Amino acid sequence: MPELKKTCLLAFSGLLFFLPLAHADDQLSLPGLPVPQDAKVIDQSPAAEKERIYPLAPLRRISGQLRMDGITRHGEVSSLTYQLPPERKALDEFTAAREALQAEGAYLLFWCQARDCGDSSLWANEIFKNARLFGSDKDQAFLLLRKAPPQQDTLVALYSITRGKGTALLHAEQFVAAEPLGDLLPTPGTVLRELRDTGELDYPSLVGAPQPAWVELLARSLNLDSTLRASLAGAEAEAWRQALIASGVRESRLEAGKQDVKGLHIEWIR
Repeated sequence: MPELKKTCLLAFSGLLFFLPLAHADDQLSLPGLPVPQDAKVIDQSPAAEKERIYPLAPLRRISGQLRMDGITRHGEVSSLTYQLPPERKALDEFTAAREALQAEGAYLLFWCQARDCGDSSLWANEIFKNARLFGSDKDQAFLLLRKAPPQQDTLVALYSITRGKGTALLHAEQFVAAEPLGDLLPTPGTVLRELRDTGELDYPSLVGAPQPAWVELLARSLNLDSTLRASLAGAEAEAWRQALIASGVRESRLEAGKQDVKGLHIEWIR
């Protein structure tokens, strides 16, 4: 009987060790985020109040100090880290998650990939406090999205990485701010990356006359690539076109398209 008790205790302790882990089939996910097929949850943090910093620029260490531009807010944070099966690529799952969130109306604030994100060790150890997320700088991607109303005070952060031995991970965080987030605009580089990657930008909330802050942002974004041409659609498409021209975008690079679109829609003319 003592041996039987000892065996049972060992088995039970082993069970406790594995309880924090779960397969994606168990539907552990964040709202609006698809569950990666055949993935395993290797880390999870339930919602907790804390101050959170999310970068809006590549991470660099200068003279031993972490230097970055970012958003610092207090709120409720929850997170999941998925380990993907060997046949699945981290960037593919990252893209699928981004597209699912944007389909729900979320819009990008910051998006970087590969060495444009900076040092992976800084993302793992300084931003996410999770050493598992350290890997190759060239095999990483990060994005920060803001959800659509009525969840406009919720941010979602995604980070994908492929570790040295080929292990692919996808980390997801949801942040619900304790106070209204106010005005937050994407970075110009993010706007240009999205336009190049998807071929279009959709801003249904930009109704009415052009907003000066958005005019400045879109002009700066388009002027990062002076060869890119774009078509603008929406009820105020011509007004946006004239405003962008006045802000320094060459007239020959912009066309006004159809008007039966909510807000402002921009397409890359290839």
